[in-house]
Amino acid sequence: MELHDAVAQIAEIRHQLAESTTFRGYRPATTAFTGVVALATAFTQSLLIADPVREPYKYVDLWIIAAITCLVVVGAELVFWARRSASRMRSEMTVAAVHQFAPCIVAGGLLTVVIANYQGNVIWMLSGLWPILFGIGMFASVRLVGKGLTLVGGFYLLAGLLILTRTPPSAMQPWCMGLTFAIGQFMAAAILYLKRRSEVSNEVE
Repeated sequence: MELHDAVAQIAEIRHQLAESTTFRGYRPATTAFTGVVALATAFTQSLLIADPVREPYKYVDLWIIAAITCLVVVGAELVFWARRSASRMRSEMTVAAVHQFAPCIVAGGLLTVVIANYQGNVIWMLSGLWPILFGIGMFASVRLVGKGLTLVGGFYLLAGLLILTRTPPSAMQPWCMGLTFAIGQFMAAAILYLKRRSEVSNEVE
């Protein structure tokens, strides 16, 4: 029984360390790539969807495809980072990071399904709600990734609220979503890069 308790305590300590240690699984290049996806999606929307207010479901489908693309790329990067080391700590840190950010992704997905299926007349509001939820995810990741994400989370929150003050045709314009997520992700990439550079400098000293 004492051995079982000791193993359980060790597992708990490892879990707490994983949640309190700086997570390095999010890569600046991968994060910047998601910003490029946002710009590419906005450009695609400008070509394919002349009036998103009249074709709201095409608008939603296009941005869902963009979100899934980013999730697949970031997810693959996290799996690669976790498995690149034999240490179980990386895997546990990755799980902790996913647990912190996943609720906003799940909430965004469910909110999209409900609005698209039952409240189609307010689909335009998703362009503001998505950044707000993403900003909440950034705030949730601050403890594990770094305080710099507070700035990114604040940007997404403010941008989402400003989008909600606009009219539907204006809120659904391609560069409204495109620039919001591009700027936000480029900011996050820059913060991750500077943080990593600072850590390397400290190690050298």
